[in-house]
This record gives sequence, C-alpha cells and structure tokens, in this order.
Amino acid sequence: MKIWLDDLRVAPDGYETTKSVNEAIDLIEECEQNGEEIEVLDLDHDLGDYAYDGGDAIKLLDYLAERETFYPVEIHTANPVGRENMYRMLDRYWPDLY
Repeated sequence: MKIWLDDLRVAPDGYETTKSVNEAIDLIEECEQNGEEIEVLDLDHDLGDYAYDGGDAIKLLDYLAERETFYPVEIHTANPVGRENMYRMLDRYWPDLY
C-alpha cells in the first residue's frame, strides 16, 4: 500500500489518502495487522486544521522511529523548514534508506 498524508493535495493514483497523523497511524496499524506491505509513505508537513489530530506530519516520523518501523518515505511538502526537519529525522533514523 502507498499512503499519502496531506490535508489539501489530492493523492496520486494508487495511493490511499490520509489527512491527519492519527488517521495515517490507524491505516499503518491496520496494514500491519492484515500483513499488507507498506510500499511508501508520502508526506506533507503542514496539516492545517488536521494538525489537531496528531500534529504535523513530522510527528508520524516520531511515531515510526519510536517503534523502529522504518518504511520508505517520500516528502512532498512546500515548507522548506519542515522539509529540512523531516530529512534530518530520516538521515538520523532511516540511515540505510537515505
């Protein structure tokens, strides 16, 4: 499964859409329980009003790092500071992938 986390942009074909961190976590956990492969997480950073449901998307990276579940991640945010912070996390916790 390919998971798209963004509060505004429409997901590309072949992706499952989530708008909040908690919604993305629920979908990830559902995939894990069902043995479904997670191919990629494609993340925005700023989630607007949906940030009230788990924070901005960097919080999803926090959650994954704490669990040591290092799925492939793509970042499509337009926020340059948020992007750099997210890449810093990927460099630190996903060293074999980035």
